[in-house]
Amino acid sequence: MDKNNLWSIRLGFSGKQSPLIATMGLEQFLEASFATKFSLDIPDFLMDSPKTLKALREKRQALQSSSAEETKEMLKKELQVSFEMKSWWISKMQSEDYPLREKMTCFWHNHFVSTYQKVKVNHWIFQHNQLLRENAFGNFKTLTKQVLQTNAMVRYLDNVDNRRDKINENLSRELLELFTLGIGNYSEEDIKNGAKGLAGLNLGEDKAVYRKLLENNDTITYFGKTGTFKADDLVDIIFEQKAVPYLLTRKILQWFIYDTPPEALVEYYGDYFRKVNFEIKPLLIKIFTEEFEKDNAGSKIKDPLVYILQLLHELNASNMNPKLIAFFLKQQGMDLFNQPNVKGWNGGKEWLTSQIYLQRNNVADLLCDGRSWNRRMQFTEDNMTESMPKFKVKVNYNKNGNHQTIISELSNRLLFKKDENGQQEWESILKYDFNPKAENADYAVLRLFNAMIKTPEFQII
Repeated sequence: MDKNNLWSIRLGFSGKQSPLIATMGLEQFLEASFATKFSLDIPDFLMDSPKTLKALREKRQALQSSSAEETKEMLKKELQVSFEMKSWWISKMQSEDYPLREKMTCFWHNHFVSTYQKVKVNHWIFQHNQLLRENAFGNFKTLTKQVLQTNAMVRYLDNVDNRRDKINENLSRELLELFTLGIGNYSEEDIKNGAKGLAGLNLGEDKAVYRKLLENNDTITYFGKTGTFKADDLVDIIFEQKAVPYLLTRKILQWFIYDTPPEALVEYYGDYFRKVNFEIKPLLIKIFTEEFEKDNAGSKIKDPLVYILQLLHELNASNMNPKLIAFFLKQQGMDLFNQPNVKGWNGGKEWLTSQIYLQRNNVADLLCDGRSWNRRMQFTEDNMTESMPKFKVKVNYNKNGNHQTIISELSNRLLFKKDENGQQEWESILKYDFNPKAENADYAVLRLFNAMIKTPEFQII
């Protein structure tokens, strides 16, 4: 696979940025990616959703006094808003000239998991998502502190039920197990005492706040330190622990490059991460520039997001409804804002079960034929039951080439390695007497493209 195309997919979602990487060079491309801005405006689809505790209480009261049918309609409307938010995010991913911020936001989204299904307040989920976007390239410790103080997180991990007279350990446990240290690097006593320090951290207007009547001010011992500690203090102590950098460097390597990163790399980049005081930007620069020089194509199975956005880009199908893309992701187990549990999507081989592979091939057939897949996949979302007209798709290729050069061009763009049997199949599709200027040339290349994207090699980057 062409190296610029490979890294365009890894640092984004398709080969769209390949020409930029080729002309700018990777380091300048990264700097432009880090410099991207984003809007702080609240999208229109959230305008009627409750944004304050007062508005939320009023809505709850309205639900309690409404008929069963009215209650159903109100809940249905919020579900539709959640679906609009998925579409909004997918559109951002597709439209960005430098999509690394959105790719990193999605990484944090799967690290600091908080789902609409549990939180049930769209505005809080949006706030959480925007916080991850704003701090995508910032400081890991600072972001951890800020995430602990989001309404979404204290609701998602049940800290609203954590009070001095009835301790709930959920947030304290996941702070250590999944967010910072990893299993085996803390004790049950640390979890219990951390939960005491987090007791009373409850819902607030813009972010979580401590409630004096609920907080616990006992003296506790946390990783060998004794005192009265609150959320920020706990995080400061955690980040003094030896194991902190390695959990995150392993996950970053898994997200971008290796499904199974070598432990030596995890430690190497983890040691550097500690050296730069947990700053994400220099860590990413070091990882990407050093790994770019290596021959490491084929080390990671594409997640559903990369698979579908790459496919749509290659087919020049820019007008695909993002709601359909959101549904495809849900069918493939990558439902945005709704991971299966606090551990998030596991990735790796779970992205390529026999059922998922079959779904991918079915969608590939439909898209290459210029058809939507909503009916075939039994799409039943209320706002997407309408059928979509056939649309035009076209694969870019060198019109001055012959069958061999076009096969080589597409395989270099799409596949991390060529298969001898595949080569024979492709040559039977695009024969030696192929004329790129002929009337049906685009259709023949499209059939070749369809054959290539069904190979196991296309599922891997």
